[in-house]
Amino acid sequence: MSDKPADPAALKKDLKHRMDNTLEVLRKEFAGLRAGRAHASLLEPVVVEAYGSTMPLNQVANVSVPEPRMLTVQVWDRSMAKAVEKAIRDAGLGLNPAGEGQTIRVPIPPLNEERRTELTKVAGKYAEQARVAIRNVRRDGMDHLKRMEKDGDISQDEHKKNSSDVQALTDDAIKHVDEALHHKEQEIMQV
Repeated sequence: MSDKPADPAALKKDLKHRMDNTLEVLRKEFAGLRAGRAHASLLEPVVVEAYGSTMPLNQVANVSVPEPRMLTVQVWDRSMAKAVEKAIRDAGLGLNPAGEGQTIRVPIPPLNEERRTELTKVAGKYAEQARVAIRNVRRDGMDHLKRMEKDGDISQDEHKKNSSDVQALTDDAIKHVDEALHHKEQEIMQV
């Protein structure tokens, strides 16, 4: 694997970058889980059939939050309003938009206990996927360090020290995942 960094410091920097990217993906996934309050990022996963292709909602409309339990979607092209409304309804977010010309109102229904429990399970799945991705990054790093030692690029002592640094990076990233999950679960369960 010639695309891997040749020295341990660069390797650690690369691994940290990859773990940080995993945490960023997790934050975006968590933002899409609604906790009973309106938030513009709630509609980020929505894609619209527009002009012969699919495109993200934010490329055909502007999403705003006029009140805590309401989103408004201002469609730029009036002819796209029905397609946007259908895309929001079909996105599996449990939302029922109501069109008024170029403006679409999306009321955010309060969450019942069953839906809250379901959302915490989904949040848990997202967190577990992030943990697995972080562990895979760690495994790549450890394998690379073994290869560097075998090739004579680093000594056995350097391998040991760098392995424990990689493990510390991993533990820190997993801790961030657990904290984010805990925070999201509290947000979801808050009535």
